[in-house]
Amino acid sequence: MREQETVFKNGNEMAALAASHMDFHVMGYFPITPSTGISEELSVRKAEGLHDIVLIPADGEHGAAGICYGAALAGGRVVNATSANGLLYALEQLPVQSGTRTPMLLNIVTRTVSGPLDIKGDHSDIMYTLNTGWIILMAKDPQRVYDFNIIGTKIAEEQDVMLPVMVAFDGFFTSHQKRKNYIFKDQSNIAEFLGEYKPPYTAIDPKNPATFGPYMNEPDLINNKIQLSKAMERAYEAVPKVMNEYGRLTGRYYNILETYKMEDAEAALFLLNSSFDTAMEAVDILRKEGKKVGIVSTNLLRPWPKKEIQDIFKNVKALCVADRQESYGAQAGNMSIEIRATLKDDLENKTLVFSRIYGLGGKEFYVDDALQLLNEAYKTSKDGRIEKAFDYIGGYEGNKHYEPKKHIESVESHYYDNGITVEKDEKSQKLVIKGVNTRNLTEMPKRVAPGHQACPGCGIFPNLNLFTKGLKGYVVFLFHTGCGMVVTTGYPYTSYRTTYIHNLFQNGSATLSGVVEMFHERKRRGEIDQDTEITFVMVSGDGGMDIGMGPAIGTALRNHNMIIFEYDNGGYMNTGYQLSYTTPHLAESKTSIVGPAFAGKSTFQKKGGRSTFHKDTPMIMAGTHIPYIATVAESHPVDYVKKAAKAQYVAQNEGLAYVKAISACPLNWKSPPEEQRSVIGRAVESCYFPLFEIYHGITTITYDPEKSQKKMPISKFFDRMGITKHLLTDDHKEELDSIQNEVDRRWNRLKALDQHPLL
Repeated sequence: MREQETVFKNGNEMAALAASHMDFHVMGYFPITPSTGISEELSVRKAEGLHDIVLIPADGEHGAAGICYGAALAGGRVVNATSANGLLYALEQLPVQSGTRTPMLLNIVTRTVSGPLDIKGDHSDIMYTLNTGWIILMAKDPQRVYDFNIIGTKIAEEQDVMLPVMVAFDGFFTSHQKRKNYIFKDQSNIAEFLGEYKPPYTAIDPKNPATFGPYMNEPDLINNKIQLSKAMERAYEAVPKVMNEYGRLTGRYYNILETYKMEDAEAALFLLNSSFDTAMEAVDILRKEGKKVGIVSTNLLRPWPKKEIQDIFKNVKALCVADRQESYGAQAGNMSIEIRATLKDDLENKTLVFSRIYGLGGKEFYVDDALQLLNEAYKTSKDGRIEKAFDYIGGYEGNKHYEPKKHIESVESHYYDNGITVEKDEKSQKLVIKGVNTRNLTEMPKRVAPGHQACPGCGIFPNLNLFTKGLKGYVVFLFHTGCGMVVTTGYPYTSYRTTYIHNLFQNGSATLSGVVEMFHERKRRGEIDQDTEITFVMVSGDGGMDIGMGPAIGTALRNHNMIIFEYDNGGYMNTGYQLSYTTPHLAESKTSIVGPAFAGKSTFQKKGGRSTFHKDTPMIMAGTHIPYIATVAESHPVDYVKKAAKAQYVAQNEGLAYVKAISACPLNWKSPPEEQRSVIGRAVESCYFPLFEIYHGITTITYDPEKSQKKMPISKFFDRMGITKHLLTDDHKEELDSIQNEVDRRWNRLKALDQHPLL
């Protein structure tokens, strides 16, 4: 046995420790709750100089999967982590990697799949991966997360296996609960255990060029899948061998199945991961009553441990299979389906099997729940028959006689008129705004009811309210996932006095474009009153125009009659502030920690310099040649409302309008809530966030701080936020000068566009 030390860590921290100790080459990642803590912890350790893993922020989970696949093809050790819909977004890439026999490690922090949106833990995500060709290890506690990351890497790299591996553990239950764990004191012990990784082929060997993922017809494709299937069979043989080898190093021996009191059990409960420990208490209680019950889980989900399942239940009279997900329409969860099929193949097996669904959306699993399931199994074993083959526990269908009530009177029950008129001057071809009353800008919000769960000083709602004061009539909102969505629609309440839709980051603009086109088609067919006018607004933020950029560009190129409104707070704030492509250059975030070995948003070194400056989304959208693009800031409310009115005119008459607001986030910017409006003002005065509009290709600066003699250096903006204050020290003078030069370059370019309409 090798020397070990004790740490008090949660599952996410243990996954990060394992990756750090194995010194992986690359991690491509994208934040999603509850797996984000893994990349955050690796960023902390990177800043402290404790590992050399290259952390590459992706534009979404699909991109992260691509980064990891490419890095794995290049012959290195690769790690990633994701959850729920992030896993589903990456799902397309998973069979590509297994089909080309490219090892890597992927931590799945299991979470319920939307919709509706729920960020808590169940197993509805991991079950989507059963047919992807990946080895799947199930880690019921933080110790196993650490151990299975190391064991999984060893299995993946076995020369007769060469398959990618997932390690799945329960979101919030395992990922966030701290326990006592043991880790190697000397990391060289891990390197010795793993050995040198020598892939037979790589994508970066000039002497041995290779083709990865060629086009295949029959019979080649079926032969490829036969080889994949055979590799899984060899993985099945490799798992116990590697687990035993690891046990000799650590004293922690793992079996394929996890069992408790199964030696003489007549009735049993099968469930996965963290629920196992809870069920152990229930077994002890019932054993004292003389009931011979036991529980079974599996540490290995793929390849499926068929022989072990058949052996463990050979003498069990009744079995309850409890799934934390359902295969809808099958009246069972996936484990129930698989275990039934497995036992059917054993002609001598007479076990009565019934299915129960529990714990969806993170609902707690208590000892009383385990007692209920075990007692059902015990009763079934005595009665010799199943009373109910399938059921849910801990939930109900609802009141079938419930009649929904309207709790908030819609502001659009009468036509909302803000007194603003927008006309197009035929001679100048400019939009002329009349009727913007400064006094009216201080009125209470109209379309968003007072009251939400946002942090003090949050800029989302002042921005949203200012923007909607420029809009007449009925508005339909679609919100990307983000703080603006999460804090306003906690079921069964809503903060909206108008129609609200939610879809995920990567598909919001496409979804709303479908709503828009259906509205116009139904009007054309006479199914909706021809006089009905609706303004459609997609609200994005919290990094949503990173992962959602591709669909937004597609929506722009189709030029639908709608508005994309982005509140830019410079990060993935709804997951706790991770690095976004809109984060200020070299600013600190939870995945770009400032430390002695790492200076903020210089996320990875590359030839020619560090990562790029903050993304200029308005100019990207200008490249799609949509009719109207604008930037707005709370510090200039009249300009703000005028641009909102123009955006509505364009959306109703000409096509797509895109409006971007800078939005304060005092919690994550690390500045006092009461100062946020002045911080926003400094962003404008320093030209970090200039105010302008582009209408049919003609750029107009709507506020010029130079002409107002208020222009200030970028340092005056950065010194108001804790995330950028480190850049004001002498150690970072060169970096600050570089940022100032880039801000000046963009501002001078914008002035040139303003002065020369043909540009």
